[in-house]
Amino acid sequence: MLYSIGLDCERDSRVIMIGQPTPADTPIQWVADEKALLLALNQWFQQFDPDVIIGWNVIDFDFRLLDKRAQWNNVPLAIGRNKRNAFFRLSNNQQGFISIPGRVVIDGIDMLKTATYQFRSWSLESVSQELLGESKLIHNVHDRMEEINHMFRSDKPALAKYNLQDCVLVSRIFAKTHLLDFAIERSCLTGLELERLGGSVAAFTNLYLPQLHRAGYVAPNLHPENWIASPGGYVMDSLPGLYDSVLVLDYKSLYPAIIRSFLIDPLGLIEGLRLPTGNTPGSAIEGFRGGQFHREKHFLPKMVEDIWQARDLAKKNNEPAFSQALKIIMNSFYGVLGSSGCRFFDTRLASSITMRGHEIMKTTKQLIEEQGFQVIYGDTDSTFVSLNSTYSEQQADEIGKKLVKEINAWWKHELKQDFGIDSFLELEYETHYRKFLMPTIRGSETGSKKRYAGLVVKDSEEKIVFKGLESARSDWTPLAQEFQQKLYMMVFRGQDPSGYVRNMVERTQAGEFDDMLTYQKRLRRRLHEYEKNIPPQVRAARIADEKNASLGRPQQYQNRGRIEYLITVKGPEPKEYLESAIDYQHYIEKQLKPVADAILPFVGYDFKQLSEPQLGLF
Repeated sequence: MLYSIGLDCERDSRVIMIGQPTPADTPIQWVADEKALLLALNQWFQQFDPDVIIGWNVIDFDFRLLDKRAQWNNVPLAIGRNKRNAFFRLSNNQQGFISIPGRVVIDGIDMLKTATYQFRSWSLESVSQELLGESKLIHNVHDRMEEINHMFRSDKPALAKYNLQDCVLVSRIFAKTHLLDFAIERSCLTGLELERLGGSVAAFTNLYLPQLHRAGYVAPNLHPENWIASPGGYVMDSLPGLYDSVLVLDYKSLYPAIIRSFLIDPLGLIEGLRLPTGNTPGSAIEGFRGGQFHREKHFLPKMVEDIWQARDLAKKNNEPAFSQALKIIMNSFYGVLGSSGCRFFDTRLASSITMRGHEIMKTTKQLIEEQGFQVIYGDTDSTFVSLNSTYSEQQADEIGKKLVKEINAWWKHELKQDFGIDSFLELEYETHYRKFLMPTIRGSETGSKKRYAGLVVKDSEEKIVFKGLESARSDWTPLAQEFQQKLYMMVFRGQDPSGYVRNMVERTQAGEFDDMLTYQKRLRRRLHEYEKNIPPQVRAARIADEKNASLGRPQQYQNRGRIEYLITVKGPEPKEYLESAIDYQHYIEKQLKPVADAILPFVGYDFKQLSEPQLGLF
């Protein structure tokens, strides 16, 4: 049953609620029953006539429930323009879709993901805390449902306040992230519907196809049977170690820069194959896997150039939403050309981008090492350079700027000489890490990839940047994350970490960190679909829903979701129904030890020796 509906826009803010009029700080429209509630909702939409409806999981939760209750009450959900009905449907995998005539529905979670935001948890509580520093008025899911029921029975004004606060938080998140502006700019640039997610292939087709037709060409049909994958981005084997003064040099928009420089283009490929290769005006530019590209007949390089310049202007004019939309579209071009779902797919196109990227990164490494420095890692468009000694911020900055200036000049000369083309490759000096750790793969002496940590100094403040390590991952406990932050800072500052490690082990065993031992993990499938390998989060979720059922509560985890649980001496148990003693040795071995083992060997310590009980003399 619906108790209330919160609505918030510039012209009106209210809660429609079942009940008798009661004094309240929150604006409440009182109605007699659920049917009247739905009719009042229809009337509100006709009166205030919004163009866009936003919310948090608004389609799969809010509109799914509204549709169900409207059917039960035999009331049309007439919230479209001209009193037309909304249409809700479920896909084969039970995902919800809503169509409301004359209106657009944008879910905050989905659009934030489209705009490349990342959060440890996508709950409204978590995202609003991280972005706004504000919280929902009720936090725990069971307390929330029980408290909602209690408030509806005995304190409806408090329920209305909670209901409206959720709406306000969503509105503030949209405003803070310029999310609606982003969606509008993306739609204007690509021709995609405002609420459409993904759609990179459709966006590219919308932009490219008209130009192709105006030039008198017909686009090909899909031909997925000829699909041959192109290589991925370049990832260099790392050299593990604890380093002083490491620079990070990044190529600005490497793949778009390759498209611009080497004139990579679907039409250019077809026309270029008719010509001999060389570095003269009448020849084609050689690519990879047999690809070669025409010097004049092409569209994509100009499309990239226009978006590139527009993005630079957007950043200059402080238009973050426009800049982000342009960046995502520009960076999607490579992926589209490498997708068999695109009518312009050809392995010679995508390979001529990625394999050229490999060549550029390898050459960059060689050029840097000829200057006497050591390249310890490279990843897609980033190169990590050890200066082989300790340098001040000013000294490191001077070296970084000198390196990028010389390498960019080298590329301009090389591309003009070898291909007769202009270079748009732009290496930038990104970061100086005063201390830098490149760990090994766990249980191996081989250097890891996409995992590192470094100490940066900005405005006289020290900060550790983690990539791929426990502090940057939501599926590790707060205990591991705090332990890693403090341990790494001590090592990076040259302090002895042995006492701290022993102390953390002892206090964990003593139960001082019980509030930091919770795992949070997402259930990727429906609960009944886990049959053979049953991971801990699934075992905990099943226990939780069995308990929910026995207490007459709604089951939470049958259709995916996020579960919080701890490891006990009897295995994983849900946080809300914890019954057994915590298995502290598990947390020492699986949370503290991996963090310590990544860095302690580089300063001459061993976690096992430090964590074992000290033996006294006799």
